Amino acid sequence: MSSGIVFHAVAALAYAILGGSMWRRLAQHGSVEQTGRIARVCLLGALVLHGIALWQSMLGTQHLFIGWALAMSAAIWLGLLVFWLESLLVRIDGLQLLLLPAATLVTLLAAVFPQGQVVPHAANGWLRLHLLIALAAYGLITIAALQAMLMALLDRHLHRPLESPAERSIIGRVLDAQPPLLIQEQLLFRVIWVGFSVLTLAVATGSVASTLLTGRLLPFDHKTVFTLLSWLTFGVLLAGRHIRGWRGRVALRWTLTGFAFLILAYTGSRFVLEVILHRG
Repeated sequence: MSSGIVFHAVAALAYAILGGSMWRRLAQHGSVEQTGRIARVCLLGALVLHGIALWQSMLGTQHLFIGWALAMSAAIWLGLLVFWLESLLVRIDGLQLLLLPAATLVTLLAAVFPQGQVVPHAANGWLRLHLLIALAAYGLITIAALQAMLMALLDRHLHRPLESPAERSIIGRVLDAQPPLLIQEQLLFRVIWVGFSVLTLAVATGSVASTLLTGRLLPFDHKTVFTLLSWLTFGVLLAGRHIRGWRGRVALRWTLTGFAFLILAYTGSRFVLEVILHRG
């Protein structure tokens, strides 16, 4: 068993314990108290374990190793890192009720499905830079999509409150514990701006690496097409936000569409090849 699998399993356990404590606090007090210094340190410790797991799994040898589960793991790690940094400035503790279970599931998937492939030409500096930037863009846009889905649930909750007492005691409490929609929208577009900028760098560095390795500016394959569609979608969204003031449900639909294109560019194809077809 590789050290990457072990560290992913340990990180999953750490996230599960932190998430369980948050949910227990919600069940006992009906709300989530502000995260204290100890809780932030514990989350940082889990992030460190998760980071070591990614390093050992992807860069533990002389080769660069990437798989669909590892890509998801890197995405959720970067998303949690963004949350941790934002939590130092804004009270967004309620987001942990959803982020920590998601992190637990993803790190478990990375431990159970460690399959992947060694990246060809990984010694090329431009290619390594491109992959690092692409994973960062993937992680930022993933967290933006998760937040967009949460905002859609909050919007529905505000306009159509839950009537069932059972729903009100569980789902309603979780939604009531979330930060206000205005704060979440500001955070969403902040993440989208950064994610779009990093995705632009990913396309640019990918073009350079492709030119050096194959002589073509960009390969015409499904990854390139879906990545460019995602880049175009977020570009239109940000332009619409600046020119026409797009917000609310319109912004959420564009965000989820851009994320769907990006996830199809890599994770979807790797899942089919590695899990369903059992090809590396």
